[in-house]
Amino acid sequence: MDKKTSITIHDIAKELNISASTVSRALNDNPRISKATKAKIKSLALKLGYQPNTIASNLRNQRTNTIGIVVPLINRHFFSTFISGVEDVAFDAGYNVIISQSKDQLEKEKQIIHSLFSNRVDGLITSLSMQTNEFDHFQLFTNKNIPLVFFDRIAPQLETNKIVVDDFACGFKATQHLIDQGYKRIAHLAGPTVLNTYHERMEGYKDALKKNSLPAEDELIIFNRLTRIDGQEAIKKLLALKNPPDAVFCGNDTSALSMIVYLKSVGIRVPEDFGIVGFSNEPFSEVVTPSISTLKQPAYEMGQKAAQLILNEIENKQTPRSYQTITMPTELIVRESSMKK
Repeated sequence: MDKKTSITIHDIAKELNISASTVSRALNDNPRISKATKAKIKSLALKLGYQPNTIASNLRNQRTNTIGIVVPLINRHFFSTFISGVEDVAFDAGYNVIISQSKDQLEKEKQIIHSLFSNRVDGLITSLSMQTNEFDHFQLFTNKNIPLVFFDRIAPQLETNKIVVDDFACGFKATQHLIDQGYKRIAHLAGPTVLNTYHERMEGYKDALKKNSLPAEDELIIFNRLTRIDGQEAIKKLLALKNPPDAVFCGNDTSALSMIVYLKSVGIRVPEDFGIVGFSNEPFSEVVTPSISTLKQPAYEMGQKAAQLILNEIENKQTPRSYQTITMPTELIVRESSMKK
């Protein structure tokens, strides 16, 4: 056979002197075709380098068997573990996953969402960027009834399925633990409270202070993006106060670690002089010295649940749909950074 840029089922059919429909059925494992014929056709297809035109097939079926995932940062343990949970469930169901990161930038998030929409993904699983304060780009999906699942950082305004943890309870639990350890003046390093996650953690922090008759002072709450540099700048600012705190509940483990590093550099002992609790249970939180007390989210299980929800929507589209918000359990992991007693 002459070399061609693309081998078709018609080439295979001509070589074996059979119909193209028989080749098509064999390549799709149709039970009407005998095992011997299937084996012969598949062997020749492999030899000739046949590649099925999945794009054309998907367009005919109005399905691409792909799910888009958009996360703020892939290099964060929580998000990478969540993605693994989604992939394992999606792969078993015959779906591919397209992974993108917004890098916590609204404009990049918009571009990614538009691209995934244009490429006809069957559904979208996403967690908002720190800058996201508008949601029109997600309505591309909701307006077309394309399944959409939010997780962790969600858009409460949109009617979709959502996977979350009880961030209010997490904030309360972390702060109450510090109080129980004997810390008296507790600060909070919060992310942008335009996002529900950080707002709820802050409210939980405030409620724990109130229930223990401790003041929730504005100067003890700092808002930033929770990066390593942000954590360092925040602890400098807190220590410069006329009446500085003796503990901090941080919005993530990255900022908590940078605080610990700075405190050690200026001779302040953790946890003897200063207590710290982080959030997310990043792998480093267990191995640094002192190890970091933190809140653990069930990231892998959240990914599995998100995939199950979106696959159920894709495979069993119902009108009207009933959406649910699933709250997953969390665990306070107490380590050295807050063990004053």
